[in-house]
Amino acid sequence: QVQLVESGGGLVQAGGSLNLSCAAPLRTFSMYVMAWFRQAPGKERQFVAAISGSGSSTHYADSVKGRFSISRDNAKNMVWLQMNGLKSEDTAAYYCAADLKPGGLDSRTAADRRIYNYWGQGTQVTVSS
Repeated sequence: QVQLVESGGGLVQAGGSLNLSCAAPLRTFSMYVMAWFRQAPGKERQFVAAISGSGSSTHYADSVKGRFSISRDNAKNMVWLQMNGLKSEDTAAYYCAADLKPGGLDSRTAADRRIYNYWGQGTQVTVSS
């Protein structure tokens, strides 16, 4: 069973920044759409951002547009989520996810957590106000 590994979470003040990392031991990494989701206590897991296998296309939740940026390095099997301008409502456990999709990113389905084949165990982000 493939396990994605997230890191980089922590405690930060409102307005601050964090850069989350995800290591993905997938043999054909460049064929996977990679995404970040988050889950606050008592709430459903929600979509944050996704990136196509080539890295040329991205899709963001409205709540993070302009503040967060997703990127990847296919040579290193790594994905990052740069989070700037953090708000208290960004506090959650952040999860990396992978969807085998050779055809690329489909923004109509990227936010649906059911399509993702592999997940990490999450990294906690806490934003203090």
